[in-house]
Amino acid sequence: MKQQISFSSYAVIGTMLFGLFFGAGNLIFPIQMGQLAGTDFWPALIGFLVTAIGLPFIGILAFGLSGNNGLRDLAGRVHPLFGLVFSMALYLTIGPFFAIPRTATVPFVVGFEPFMNPEHTSVFLAVFSFLFFAIVYYFSLNPAKIIDYIGKYLTPAFLVFLFLLIAVAIFKPMGSFEQPVGDYNKLAFITGFREGYNTMDALASLAFGIVVINAIKGLGITDKKEIAKATWKSGIFAMALMMLIYALITYMGASSVTAIGTFDNGGLIFAAVAQHYFGPFGSILLAVIIVLACLKTSIGLITSCSEFFQTIFPKLSYKSFVLVLCLVSFMIANFGLNNIIQFAVPVLMLLYPLAIVLIILTLCSPLFGHKQSVYAVSMFLTFCVSLVDGYSTLAGSLPGATVSLFESWKGLYEHYLPFYHLGLGWMIPAAIGMVVGYFWPKATKEKH
Repeated sequence: MKQQISFSSYAVIGTMLFGLFFGAGNLIFPIQMGQLAGTDFWPALIGFLVTAIGLPFIGILAFGLSGNNGLRDLAGRVHPLFGLVFSMALYLTIGPFFAIPRTATVPFVVGFEPFMNPEHTSVFLAVFSFLFFAIVYYFSLNPAKIIDYIGKYLTPAFLVFLFLLIAVAIFKPMGSFEQPVGDYNKLAFITGFREGYNTMDALASLAFGIVVINAIKGLGITDKKEIAKATWKSGIFAMALMMLIYALITYMGASSVTAIGTFDNGGLIFAAVAQHYFGPFGSILLAVIIVLACLKTSIGLITSCSEFFQTIFPKLSYKSFVLVLCLVSFMIANFGLNNIIQFAVPVLMLLYPLAIVLIILTLCSPLFGHKQSVYAVSMFLTFCVSLVDGYSTLAGSLPGATVSLFESWKGLYEHYLPFYHLGLGWMIPAAIGMVVGYFWPKATKEKH
């Protein structure tokens, strides 16, 4: 059995991994951050890279080193019930409830809606999303070929179009950087750090980890150490490519204010930049970039979610889940991008700290002997904070959703919990949980 693979194979797997992660959200968030950060470009970018690059990379690495067979198995280190509930919540979040519908609505809103009569928008969104998910359904039916679809074809095509736009912006800058706006004025790093949450990539890394592992096994690698090595090398390739593109897109946004002005979201900024350089052709170029970016990500998400839910409900076939997930995503996509984002952010504020702590615990697991109590106590205290964070975000967008108990809880955190006002209040409780769990008198059965 072959136990070594060539650099070209690492590159193909890395390109596939990049393609799975890098969707439309990865395009629109850094370009808007660049406009808002202005002269504080570098600290904002570094903060963004920590959550948008660093966390997904260590998530993939943790998966490769853990030897687990899926997210449920990995999260089961906390408790089997937690493993089931958390993995289902995460897959539904990056799957049919939020991320997959967004892959259809973003390209429609950015690439097509500006040219349509507002009265007919809902009809055209229904037609576009139906065709979009029909294509996704077709390519998702054979998960064994995902490395070919995404790694060899869709991602290179996407990169060619994207670098054409970026190259022009680099060699023919639109203007100089403006002064930072809002939170970027004094908290550029932390604001960029939180902005990286919106990519959902740290969550996705826990789902895509098994896709990468299976792709490596498909190349003939079966030894655990070699799988971890291949995961590390492929991850480095993918994340280096993402880091380069993030930096260039952020620069493009930071230098664009003088020429095109400011906009409410990154999609409109991208559209204005494309129009500035290429005129009407720029709109076509942008539409191609966005559709390819979303198509490849949607295929990866449908594939991962279908394989996961089949393990939970084995009586239903993989193809049945592909069909159901495409249909549900199609229906939710037609509620519109703004509604999807409004309800996604509170869920992200709830799940992201849990995902981050789980990734860190997995990497550090050998240091505390894989004790279940460390996982359980740390994750419980993290949840106590992230639950209130999720509630606060939801109450902020839906004032009628306030609950007195959670309001009191929130008040205590604001007064006594360090870093809470920065959105990082979960850090100290998570660290305390690790220490308490390590010295827990009744250590539970270890799980490797």
